[in-house]
Amino acid sequence: MKVAIVGASGAVGQELLRILAQRNFPVDELVLFGSSRSAGTQYEFKGKKYTVKELVHGDAFKDIDIVFTSAGAGTSKEFAEDITKYGAVMIDNSSAFRMDDDVPLVVPECNAEDALNRPRGIIANPNCTTIMMVVVLQPIEKLSHIKKIHISSYQSASGAGAAAMAELEQQYKEMLTDGEVKTIEKFPHQLAYNVIPQIDKMTETDYTKEEMKMYNETRKIMHSDVRTSATCVRVSSLRSHSESVWFETEKPLSVEEIRKALEAAPGVTLKDDPQNYVYPMPLESAGQDDVYVGRVRKDLADDNSNTLWLTGDQIRKGAALNAIQIAEYLIKVGNVK
Repeated sequence: MKVAIVGASGAVGQELLRILAQRNFPVDELVLFGSSRSAGTQYEFKGKKYTVKELVHGDAFKDIDIVFTSAGAGTSKEFAEDITKYGAVMIDNSSAFRMDDDVPLVVPECNAEDALNRPRGIIANPNCTTIMMVVVLQPIEKLSHIKKIHISSYQSASGAGAAAMAELEQQYKEMLTDGEVKTIEKFPHQLAYNVIPQIDKMTETDYTKEEMKMYNETRKIMHSDVRTSATCVRVSSLRSHSESVWFETEKPLSVEEIRKALEAAPGVTLKDDPQNYVYPMPLESAGQDDVYVGRVRKDLADDNSNTLWLTGDQIRKGAALNAIQIAEYLIKVGNVK
C-alpha cells in the first residue's frame, strides 16, 4: 500500500505517523507532504528517514493509494482534485467537506459502510468532539432512539494544534516567572489558569461553529433526526477532551442497560465506580485509543433521560486514529484501488 500524509509536520500528521507504525498498517511506500516551510524536514518511520516534500499542484499523487490530509480546510479544498484524480482515496481531517452530500462523514464504530459510497473519492473525518460522543452514544441508540442531546465540552489546548499547546506552556511559564501572561496569539484570551467558553468563530445565532458542527455532524453520522445543543469550552489542560452529555431517549433506559451496552461497545472503555472515585479523566485517556466513559446516571429531571461523562484523546481517536481506522476498514473489505 502506497500512503501519503499531507500536513506531516502538524500535531495530527505526527500522530498519524506514530499510529501507522503502532498498528503495523500495511505501508509499502510512504510520501510526506507539507508547506514550503516544512519542506526538507525529516521524520523517521519504522527506522527509515523520510523527507517532507513541498505540496504543489501536479501529478505527485498519481501512484498513491491512500492520502491522509491534515493541513486545514483551505489546503484540502485546493488540492482535492490533484489528490483524487488518479484514484487515490482522500481521508480528510479538516472541516472542508464534512457536510457535503456527496462526501461520507465516517466514524467506523458507527457508520463504516458509508465510506464505500464516495463519488468524489473523499471521506471526511468528523470533528473531534463529535467523534468521541457518537462512539459512546451509538450503542445507546441501538437500545432506544436518542431524541435530544445536551453536551458541554471541556476541550484541551491540543485541539487547537501543536502551536496552541506550546502557547499554553509558555503562558504558565510567564505566570510563574513574571506574574502575568504576555503571549496571547492562538486563543482570544489567556488560557492558563482560565477557561474560555468559545471554540471557533461565533455564528449569528451566538452558537459557535464548533457547537454547530456537533449538531449537524451527529445527525449525518448517526443517520438520525436527533437535536444536539452544545456549549464548547476551552480548558487549560494540554491533551484530551472531556464531555458532559445529557441525552433523552424515546423510552426510559436504566443505568444498568446503558452500562451493559457500553461494556460491549467497540472503542469504549467503561470506568464507572464513582463511589470509589473511579471515573474517566483526561490525564489517563491521553495517548489511549478508546473513549473512556463513566458517571452514568439517571437524570433527576426527566424519566426518559440519562447523563454521562466521557473523555478521549482528540488527537488520536478524535483525528488520526479515526482516519486510520477508516483506511483499515477499506482494506479489510477490499475497497481500495
